[in-house]
Amino acid sequence: MIFKKRTHTCGELRATDVGKTVTLNGWVDRRRDLGGLIFIDLRDRYGKTQIVFSPQHNLEAYQIAKELKSEYVISVTGKVERRPKGAENPSLPTGEIDVLVDEVQILSKSENPPFLIEDDINVSEELRLKYRYLDLRRPSMQANFLIRHKMAQIVRKYFDENNFLEIETSFLVKSTPEGARDFLVPSRIHPGKFYALPQSPQLYKQILMVAGFDRYFQIVKCFRDEDLRADRQPEFTQIDVEMSFVTEEDVFNIVEGLMVRLFKEIKNIEIPTPFPRIPYTEAIQTYGTDKPDLRFDLKIVNVTDIFKGTEFKVFREAIENGNLICGLNLQGCGNYSRKQIDEITTLAKNYGAGGLIHFKVENGELESPVAKYMSKFSLQKLKQQMNSKDGDLIILISDKPEKIYSILGNIRLELGRKLNLIDEDDFKLAWIVDFPLLEWDDEENRWVSVHHPFTAPKIEDIELLDVDPGKVRARAYDLVLNGNEIAGGSIRIHDAELQQKIFKLLGISEEEAKRKFGFLIEAFKYGAPPHGGIAFGFDRLVMLFTGMKSIRDVIAFPKTSSAISLMDEAPSEVDPKQLEELHIQIKRED
Repeated sequence: MIFKKRTHTCGELRATDVGKTVTLNGWVDRRRDLGGLIFIDLRDRYGKTQIVFSPQHNLEAYQIAKELKSEYVISVTGKVERRPKGAENPSLPTGEIDVLVDEVQILSKSENPPFLIEDDINVSEELRLKYRYLDLRRPSMQANFLIRHKMAQIVRKYFDENNFLEIETSFLVKSTPEGARDFLVPSRIHPGKFYALPQSPQLYKQILMVAGFDRYFQIVKCFRDEDLRADRQPEFTQIDVEMSFVTEEDVFNIVEGLMVRLFKEIKNIEIPTPFPRIPYTEAIQTYGTDKPDLRFDLKIVNVTDIFKGTEFKVFREAIENGNLICGLNLQGCGNYSRKQIDEITTLAKNYGAGGLIHFKVENGELESPVAKYMSKFSLQKLKQQMNSKDGDLIILISDKPEKIYSILGNIRLELGRKLNLIDEDDFKLAWIVDFPLLEWDDEENRWVSVHHPFTAPKIEDIELLDVDPGKVRARAYDLVLNGNEIAGGSIRIHDAELQQKIFKLLGISEEEAKRKFGFLIEAFKYGAPPHGGIAFGFDRLVMLFTGMKSIRDVIAFPKTSSAISLMDEAPSEVDPKQLEELHIQIKRED
C-alpha cells in the first residue's frame, strides 16, 4: 500500500502552524457528524488533533469520512486552521487549531472494539488483557510506558556516568534452585538434560567481579516459577548491580544517587539523602514489617513491663505464658463510638488477634473497662509510654512475640488508610539493615538463608556461626519506598572457605555444593575481590512512579495472577513432534 507519510504527529501542531499543509497518520478516536460538517479526533501516541471534513471544501473526502468508524487507521492531508473563537479546547495541547482535510485515505479498517479506547473505563482486567493491543492504545497506558522508557534511559545514563559496564548474562543457565522453582528448558542436543531460565543473574555477576569487571549493571529479565500471587509475575525485570572493593556504604551512595536522579527527572521532586538506616529488629518491633510505610507516624509500643503482676487476669496470664502486650496510640480517636471500636476489634481479629483492649484518654486520665484492675501509677505510665494525650484512643493486644508485631503492623497500615494518615503525594525511602543471616525451617529441619547463600555475615558475628547461627546478622540491606521493597542486596562472601561453611550450615553437602555452585567456588580460588551489589524490582519501581496499583499496568504483556497470557493463550500444548525431539513424554493424570 502506498500512502502519504505523516509530516507531524497528532500531538504536535500549534497556533504557530496555522496556514501550513500537513499530513497526519493515526486512529479515529471520536467522530461527530454535525450535519454540514464531520469532526474527527485523530489519535496517535503523541496526542489528538481535531480534523474537519467539509462537503463545500472537498466532497470526495467528506464522503469517505462518512464511512469512518472508531479505530480505523487513516492518513489525512489538509491545511492547519485556527479554531473559531469560543471553539478552542484548552484541555488539548492542539486545542487552538484543527486541520481542514483535502485528502483522506483509509489505511486499515477496524471491527467494533470490545471496549472504548479511553481512560477510566469500567471493564474487567481479563478483557483488557485478552485485547492487550487495544488496552495499550489508551492514553494512560501509553503514558505509563513513556515513563518506563524514560526511567530505563536515566538508569543507563547514570550508571554509565559512574563507570559501570552494562554486560548481558546468559538466559540459558544451570539449574540451582534455592528458594523459588526454576523454569526448565529441555535440551534437544543433550537428552535428559535441562537449562534453567535465570531467577537472577546472581552467580554470573559475581563471576564478573572475579573476572575484574569491578562495576557491572544490567536491566534484565528474570524468571521464577512461583506459586500464584496477585502481585507477582513469572517473568519480571530487574535493575541488577554489582561492585568490587566496596562496603555497604558504597552501595548505598550509588543507589541513593540513582534515586535522587529518578525522582528529580521523572517527578521533579528533591529527595533528601542519606536515607534513614533502620535495623531489621527495630523495623519489626516499631512498624510490624521489614518494609515499613514511613509516610505516617503511627508506631507500635511494647508495654509488657507495665502489666507484669497486674490484677487484670487476661494480660497477667498472657505474660506468664510468654506473650507480649503491645499497642498503638490513635490520635484524635478518643471520641469513637462503641460501634467504631468494635470495627477496630473485628479488624484485629481478622489479622489474627484474639481480641483487643482499649483506653480513651479524657481529662488526663485513661478510661477503660479494665482500668479498675490497674493502679493509678500503671495507668499514668501507660499513658506516658504510649505518648498519648486527651482525645486519643489506645488499643492493646496480646500475643506471641513471633505474631504480635505482624498483627499490629497490618492493623497500623489499615488504620493509616482509614484515618487518612497517608499522604499519597509523599515519598519516604529507607534502608532496612542488619537482617538475620539464617532462619530455622521446621519442615526441613535445617537452617535456610533469609536472602541467599552467598550473603556475607557481619564480620563481628562470624564466630557465632559455630555456636549460635540464629544470632548471626547478615551484611544485607533492602531499600523500601512507601511500604514497598523496591531493591535488595548484600555484601557477598568472597572467601571459598567461609562459603563452604555457610553451605554446611544450610545442609548443603560438599558434593551438592560442587554440583550446583562448583563453577563459582572454583572461581573463588583464583583471586576474588570483596564485592557486593543490589537488584531493583524495575516493574514495581515504575508502578510506584506512575501511581498505578498493579504491576500489570506497567508491563506490556503481563500474565494473569494464574500465570496465563490471555492474549496469546500461553502456556499452550505443543506439537507431539516437538516433544519427541526433546525426548519428553507427557504423563496424563487420571
